[in-house]
Amino acid sequence: MKNLVLTIIFLSSIFPILNAQEKYITKSGEINFEASVPSFEEVKATHNSVSAIIKSNGEFASLALVKGFRFKVALMEEHFNENYAESSKYPKATFKGKVMAFDITGLTTDSKEYVLIGMVNMHGVDKKIETKALIRKVGGIIFLDTQFVLKPEDFNINIPNVVSSKIAEEIRISSSFELKGKL
Repeated sequence: MKNLVLTIIFLSSIFPILNAQEKYITKSGEINFEASVPSFEEVKATHNSVSAIIKSNGEFASLALVKGFRFKVALMEEHFNENYAESSKYPKATFKGKVMAFDITGLTTDSKEYVLIGMVNMHGVDKKIETKALIRKVGGIIFLDTQFVLKPEDFNINIPNVVSSKIAEEIRISSSFELKGKL
């Protein structure tokens, strides 16, 4: 009986180690978006303090504080936060999904293309996306890059008629993450 109890204690203590997921994280990921149209002022912003995590099973998530997007023109940034993104009401933009057929052990210094599927949440609305992600590993760092297109209307963001001709209907998003290992 004593041996059985010791065996159960040993197995229960080692079980979490066997199920442990290797995790890679960052707090300095970058998201860029562009909604420019020809003949008008550039509508472009960058956010370089985006948090993200990828697990060895391919689960991926990222979080950006909406007020972190920086524009060249301060007034454009103010309008973005107050009138469109309503960042005081909806302070976060998130993505939660999975890199399909992800094999962390097969990563090399050469980028490999994967399919990334998940949900973007912005302005209180969820939108499913499927896009390509280029992933590589150099030393203890995983590099993940992706590009996709979103529409303001998909997130109930209304663009007034007065400026609608100056803002693209499709917003081009690109993101880059350098995720460092953590167990």
